[in-house]
Amino acid sequence: MTKPTLVRLAAAFALTMTAPAALAADALLSGVIKSSAGETMSGVTVSAKADGATITTTVFTDAGGAYYFPPLPPGRYRVWAQALTFDIARAEVALDSNGRQDFTLKPLANFVKQLPGDALLAALPQTTPEDARMHRIVRNNCTGCHSASYVLQHRFDEDGWRKVIATMKNINGAGVDQRAAKRAPNGVLDANENALAAYLARARGPGDSSMNFATLRPRPTGEAARAVFREYDVPVDPEIGDDKTVTGDGSDWTRGTPARRGSIVHDAWMDFDGHLWVNSNAPNRKLTIARVDTRTGAYKPFVVPNRNGFAGNSHGMWRDKDGVIWFNVNTGRGGLAKIDPRTEKIDVYMPPQGMSPTGGATTVDIDGKGFVWVTTDVGALRFDPVNERFAEFKSPTPRLANGTFGRTYGLAADRNGNGWWAQMQTDTIGVGDPASGQSREIRLAPVQAEMDRLTPDERAYYANMVQPDYNTPIPWQQGPRRMGTDKNADVLWVGNSWGGNLARIDTNTGAVSYVPMPDPNSQQPYQIAVDSTHAAWTNMWTTDRVARYSPATGQWTLFDLPSRGTEARYISIDERDGRINVVLPYARTSKIAVLTLRSEADIESLRKQAQR
Repeated sequence: MTKPTLVRLAAAFALTMTAPAALAADALLSGVIKSSAGETMSGVTVSAKADGATITTTVFTDAGGAYYFPPLPPGRYRVWAQALTFDIARAEVALDSNGRQDFTLKPLANFVKQLPGDALLAALPQTTPEDARMHRIVRNNCTGCHSASYVLQHRFDEDGWRKVIATMKNINGAGVDQRAAKRAPNGVLDANENALAAYLARARGPGDSSMNFATLRPRPTGEAARAVFREYDVPVDPEIGDDKTVTGDGSDWTRGTPARRGSIVHDAWMDFDGHLWVNSNAPNRKLTIARVDTRTGAYKPFVVPNRNGFAGNSHGMWRDKDGVIWFNVNTGRGGLAKIDPRTEKIDVYMPPQGMSPTGGATTVDIDGKGFVWVTTDVGALRFDPVNERFAEFKSPTPRLANGTFGRTYGLAADRNGNGWWAQMQTDTIGVGDPASGQSREIRLAPVQAEMDRLTPDERAYYANMVQPDYNTPIPWQQGPRRMGTDKNADVLWVGNSWGGNLARIDTNTGAVSYVPMPDPNSQQPYQIAVDSTHAAWTNMWTTDRVARYSPATGQWTLFDLPSRGTEARYISIDERDGRINVVLPYARTSKIAVLTLRSEADIESLRKQAQR
């Protein structure tokens, strides 16, 4: 193998935005939430943000309607409380010592804009076979690159919906007009355009709605209600978007799901000092990767130059055992890079000519032997960081017989040194075996219920349809997006976004089993991260929720995110001092959230301190 080109870049940054330095955190904020009918409300989301700061802290009320923030720096805070079907309540609190702020929430007559994507999907009509068929198309083909909440918060008549569908079938997730590129439109939307427009006009038209909002998801209880979220603002790109405030970044649910314009957030990790690193896959001049100081909120971007005058964009990221952050980068040709958080020094490594560059929806992982894996369009590369050499593994079946190209999407590496990658468009999982230098593949089973719903002619049409990109699935596809391995066991978890399940693959035998999401019809997993207890965490990216599945008990725990329209496309885990930090970058609303869990003893301690 040819030694790759090594480009050494001095860490550079263009902009630093610093929040006021935090003072001694010795003030507690607590209170009780009641409805206008006088009833205490459990599971209410309560958020606080200091004036001039870029960090929002969120907690939830307990069974008695009481909430307890962790200690906060003294200062003046904006505080707000909200729950589905209730109007937001706001207050200004001067927190010089322990403070109390109670709220009364009033019901909303029109609460649709508040709803997350899964709630809107669940409310769409699906009782008849035809409605169920249309529901599946909305769920799969209208949420390929954004949450259902973004489009379904609006109302159009049948002609209006037809125009929306006509646009969506020709504009892909990257914003490329398929007609200009001389590519076929989304075949599913093209074939069902009129029926789908009529269905959506009946559900979200100007007249009476056929949607059923009688049963909305319950508010958090138990462990989920003890969670603490800290959300860190990431500046939007001023060349393509406007600054967002507390009411325009998804923090106020009554304003609905905001536009993504200007957000350049993609993946994120926490370093060994507790600071956050985020990269950007959006074209921009300011950022390839950036650090967010979790104490102050200070933001420091670093640029790896692209040949076109823009910053080299990045999509995937991983932290190694030494705390170094690895990420892919496109400098005109796709490569791999690393940054040491302590020195802020960036190194870039390019695959040799003749070897596939990194590309597509690139993902990075590190196997149990210390090798770095990164995706290409046709498989994966394994990088030896000691000898600085790449090895390539290609998908055995890069293209289906009908012409659909199985471009690589997600990737994970196991503890035995193997690399695994997902071909989302073909429901195929590739495996690279360094011992033999060969690749093999595993085909995921189709969603049989969706195949059974279709007529023979419909099945034949979809089977022969060429899918132009990731976001044009046929009804029975599983849609493996991004994956995660258990680094302490021989298990690969795959997030099947269209199938609404996690695929569990034994990395020794290749045996596949499926774990359905709590609501497979409306919950879509994306990335998987596995903690030291073997629990699989997934960002259900269209639901504003994160889920944890415990293989030992077979139980799911669902945690509500504080913001609306987050579209978290990645999840990573940091474990330290006996606590788990779950890191969730918000791709749409330009923030990074960190979820930490509190015990009952933690809450009781805060309760006693607040009563002093």
